[in-house]
Amino acid sequence: AGRPIPVPGNGKQITQLGHVKDLADAFVRCLGNERARNQIYNISGERLVTFDGIARACAEAAGAPEPELVHFDAADFDFGGKKAFPMRDQHFFTDIQKAMRDLDWKPEYDLVEGLRDSFEKDFGRGTFRKPADFSVDDMILEKLKVMA
Repeated sequence: AGRPIPVPGNGKQITQLGHVKDLADAFVRCLGNERARNQIYNISGERLVTFDGIARACAEAAGAPEPELVHFDAADFDFGGKKAFPMRDQHFFTDIQKAMRDLDWKPEYDLVEGLRDSFEKDFGRGTFRKPADFSVDDMILEKLKVMA
């Protein structure tokens, strides 16, 4: 909390996230469902969001203040096998209407609720698997001369 968040490009790339519990629920609804036989479904949340919006939603979910976002061009960096922002620098979203119709399914978690649930399970209880690694963020911020 309190660190600038590096976001690739202009931050306006559109994507959507889903919660693992919603994915599991959709899987269960496929079992024994003849309508689901030999079908392919997109499972995600209903809301489209920009990369900037994801960063802000993560802060909200964690109970942190509005973050400072720093945009960067990933082509200007050699991350040496590490990833910076965890998404591709392009639009990526799907239509979940077929799954909603065929499986009588609807995502339970909205964007912030899903992020909050994940944050509380991974960090809120102090049971996270490993500490956060800000080395790539630090590389970006240092090159852009932004103080972390």
